[in-house]
Amino acid sequence: MTEQVVYLNGVWGPVSEARVSVLDRGFIFGDGIYEVVPAYHSAQGPRPFRLEQHLQRLARSLAKVGIADPHSPAQWRELIGQALAANPSLDPEVPDSLVYLQVTRGVAKRAHAFPAHVTPTVFAMVTPLNLPSAAQRERGVAVVVADDKRWLHCDIKSTSLLGNVLMAQHAAENDVLETIQLRDGYLTEASSSNVWVVRQGRLLAPPRSNLILEGIRYALVEELCVAADIPFEARAISEAELRSADEIILSSASKEVVPVALIDGVAVGTGRPGPVFKALYDGYQQMKARSAQA
Repeated sequence: MTEQVVYLNGVWGPVSEARVSVLDRGFIFGDGIYEVVPAYHSAQGPRPFRLEQHLQRLARSLAKVGIADPHSPAQWRELIGQALAANPSLDPEVPDSLVYLQVTRGVAKRAHAFPAHVTPTVFAMVTPLNLPSAAQRERGVAVVVADDKRWLHCDIKSTSLLGNVLMAQHAAENDVLETIQLRDGYLTEASSSNVWVVRQGRLLAPPRSNLILEGIRYALVEELCVAADIPFEARAISEAELRSADEIILSSASKEVVPVALIDGVAVGTGRPGPVFKALYDGYQQMKARSAQA
């Protein structure tokens, strides 16, 4: 694998040479926002997928924490294109990519309140997009369940991810893909995925709120449900409903959609991927293909 070429405050260079101040508020406080955009290989080169929606979420998160957006949408699009062009073949066996964008409040004397007249730090890098394997899609994956102990602004895509990191580690220690989280007995999301529950052919989702990050795939999955004539409902989902689901599905930029076969060691439904997952996966691949040809 060749070394990544990254962007940091207007400068392109090898990732091994990129440097940020120890007084950067992203380093000191986790005071920053990030976004991750998948880009799929096409005959015309890598094509960012749902880019406008990602840029809109980036702008929303920046606004919610009071960081001035350092770029216009056109400038972000140009930067993403440059990042992909600078990293054409990080891994020849993985043609698709993830573009990671990060904006922190910037470098200032350490004090909790926002500093005045500070310039945001902007960072961008590209990594290979390793999608779930065919075996994971065909057999399903395993997850565990834990209490959601994060803060109350999960709708902000913040770099302050310690709660998510602890839940991802919990999954790793249990040799499963994800930890699904419950707050006060109701489903929120996994450590780095949105969670979907199928009951009697209907796809259920936790409602949009400050308790979940509205993944870009949230609206996408709604669109796929309409196309596949799958009933969709956003509402509170109890732990009992989660554990007795006919299907459970995870979604994220790096997972697309993936079926859950085991939850805390117990089979979900038949223990195999179900018809709703298969319809959503097929629709997702068709949407990707149309995007690549646009």
